[in-house]
Amino acid sequence: MMFPGRGPVSLVLSTVLAVVAWLALTGGAVQAGEQEKVGDVFRARVLTADQIKTEEAMAPGFTLERQLLTVKVTSGPFKDQILVLDDARTGNPVYDLHIEPGDTVLVWAEIADGRLVNAYLADYARDHYLVYIVVGFILALVVIGGLKGVKTVVTLGITGLAIVGILLPLMLQGYNPIVLAVLISAGVVAVTFAVIGGVGVKTLAASVGTIGGVIAAGVIAFLVGAGAQLTGFSSEGAAFLLYIPQDTDFDFRGLLFAGIIIGALGAVMDVGMSVASAMEEVKKANPTLGPLQLFRAGMNVGRDIMGTMANTLILAYTGAAIPLLLVFMAYDTPFLKIINLDLIATEVVRALAGSIGLILCVPLTALAAAWLFSAVSKSPAPPY
Repeated sequence: MMFPGRGPVSLVLSTVLAVVAWLALTGGAVQAGEQEKVGDVFRARVLTADQIKTEEAMAPGFTLERQLLTVKVTSGPFKDQILVLDDARTGNPVYDLHIEPGDTVLVWAEIADGRLVNAYLADYARDHYLVYIVVGFILALVVIGGLKGVKTVVTLGITGLAIVGILLPLMLQGYNPIVLAVLISAGVVAVTFAVIGGVGVKTLAASVGTIGGVIAAGVIAFLVGAGAQLTGFSSEGAAFLLYIPQDTDFDFRGLLFAGIIIGALGAVMDVGMSVASAMEEVKKANPTLGPLQLFRAGMNVGRDIMGTMANTLILAYTGAAIPLLLVFMAYDTPFLKIINLDLIATEVVRALAGSIGLILCVPLTALAAAWLFSAVSKSPAPPY
């Protein structure tokens, strides 16, 4: 795949896209082995919910409430089948489901020889509401953003496919997560910038700055994380990977650092494209500006952007940790203990490494754009 008439720009983008495509073709499928299907999850609508028993639970102060739920399966091969489920509640809001007639729930069903043997209440069915907000998000992009909004939807879809269809399956097969994260990030950056900004000098400059910033974030996270003895087991999801049936030998630190790279990608892309776009407009307004003046203009724009974008990353991670921070405050946990917890240290490294990568993206993009715009302006016009 080549972009005609663009020289080094087309070469860079074509190379990155070729690598991503090769990975998709050669390693995208997960080799999980043939496993017999013993269960599945279906949606069901609650017809009746009758309380049948209230008794004292084993632990003092807890009561055990039981409901008999009559549900009608609304999806899957057992659609319209009526099931009776036993729902037990212990008074613990973390685990209890408060089901009422008319609710849509998920049912876990045991299947043997094509027949539904047993069924259990699994959770609320929330996916419809997620669909509503996704549709609202897409409509907002298209209505307000116009053609740019449509392009944004396309690039978001490509990003999602790259992560779900390439990155995660290859990680599950045991490939190096850091290398994968860098390659996927480069591919996402190239495609997103090419679709949103077109193929040209601005796109190439923004790509150079963004990829450089993301790699810097990954390197800093790796060095600090290795020195701080981060384990990669700060989340429950990482611990669950020890027991998956694929028996993959994961590099858990590598998964952590790959997550930091992917997590910082969006904010760094925003900075890279903003700086490159601003410098392109400055160059158009004053074609006589030299590389040094262009670089200074890019740095001035970047300094204004980096302050708010750094806050974006740090506030995002802080917002997700508010319940945990409240627990520490409620128990008056010493700061020395808090900051040395693997979970907290991981989040600090994640936020600050991403922010440093974002900051470094500014001079990298400004330098690349200043050199490229000046080089293009000095090139002789192509004959027609």
